[in-house]
Parts: sequence; structure tokens; C-alpha cells
Amino acid sequence: MTLRDGRRHLAEPGVPAPARSRRLSRALEVQEAVKEIIVRRGLVAGDPLPTESELMQELDVGRNSIREALKALQAVGIVDIRHGFGMFVGQMSLNGLVDELAFHSRIAPQDEPSHLAHLTEIREILENGLACRLIDRHGGTDLTELLSPVREVIERMEAEALVGAVSPETDRLFHDLLYRPLGNPLVSRLLGAFWQVYHQLSDDLGAPDESPAYVARKHRDIYTAVVNEDRAAVEAAMSAHFAGIRARLARLRRG
Repeated sequence: MTLRDGRRHLAEPGVPAPARSRRLSRALEVQEAVKEIIVRRGLVAGDPLPTESELMQELDVGRNSIREALKALQAVGIVDIRHGFGMFVGQMSLNGLVDELAFHSRIAPQDEPSHLAHLTEIREILENGLACRLIDRHGGTDLTELLSPVREVIERMEAEALVGAVSPETDRLFHDLLYRPLGNPLVSRLLGAFWQVYHQLSDDLGAPDESPAYVARKHRDIYTAVVNEDRAAVEAAMSAHFAGIRARLARLRRG
């Protein structure tokens, strides 16, 4: 059914057109139609999409409307346009959220907590909950063996701390590997989004106050608390870990 067919159906006598359809512009209608094609055909991330010409014919709309809609869907990660190869269903992305959070953190009034401060609070609550969920799900087993990749990352942190700073990549890998046994792919994406916001604002935040050795030790404390299945110690270690970023945010507010 084309978009025009749909509009004619909605305009039948005695059937009032929904307010939503009246509000939608042609480009938004096309966006919704393309998403409906993806859902109806059971397409998943990476699957090829119809060409522009095929979409024009199927939806009975012009090329400009198709291109405008596809650009908007590409911006939010629903469509992946690979020039010279075609169009595909996109991978889930939080890039739009990352850019919005980073931008609004920059323009927030200095006498108010920034979006980054709120994001830090959410991340601490999330990671504390994830660590406890890890204990709930795998407690009673050999967590030392299960989390051996995390222990190796901590050893890398400690080696880096002896010669300089702990690299952001190593720090991020610790958090990624710690929660990987939960088997939830959204965890890595959400933490990655948080990380990207911090990275975009790193110049604004300034250098950390903690020494590299302290940073490595706080990560080991988190690991040890999880391995020991000590929820109170997990909460204390998480609080200490995020104390540094909270201090930098407070300093930024004071100017």
C-alpha cells in the first residue's frame, strides 16, 4: 500500500483522520513508511534495504522526499547508507544522545548541575546495580575464573600507572569486560555512550586529580568486591571510583 493509498483510506467518509497523520510532514510520513517496511519484512541490522527507486515506486513518492527521509533515518542509525554499496538496516547507535548530552552540558548554567553531573550519577547507580546483578547471577561460582579477563586488564592498568597515566582505552575495557558475563549487549552500548560524552568534554573537565596508581587501585577494589560477593564493598568502591569525576565537575561549576 502506498502512502497515497493510506491517506485516501484515512479520508473515507465517516472516518476522521487521526491527529497524528495530519501533523506528519511528507518526510516524516516517508520515514514511518520505511520503518514499517523494515518491520514488516522482518529485516535486521545489516540487511539490505530497497533502493531509492524501489522505495519511490512502492511508496509512490518523489525522490526528494525519499532522500530527505533516508537522511533523517541515517542520522538516528536506522538506515546505513554505504556509497557505492547500497542501503542497509543500521546498527543501533546512541550517537545522537551523546552529541545532545555533550552540547547541553557545555551550555548549562555554571551555578546548576550539568547534564554530565546527572549522567555521572546515573552511571554510578547503573554500574553499582550491574555489579550486584553479576553477584546475584554468578554468585557461588568461581568468579575469579569468570572475571579473569578483568584481572588481566587491572594488571595492565597497574603496569601503565608505573610509567605514566592509565590509558582511557584500558579504563573503558575494564568496565566493558566486568559486565560482559551478564550477556546484555545494551550495557556495553550505554556505557560506551557515557564514555563518549566524557571524552567530548575532557578538555572542559581538565586533568584528573587522582594519581594513576590511585586510579588502578580503585578499579582493583571494585573487582575484589565483586569477586568476594560483598555488595557493601561494591557500593563503597563504586562511590570512591566516581568521587574523582564528581570533584572535577564541582571544580568546573566553581569556575
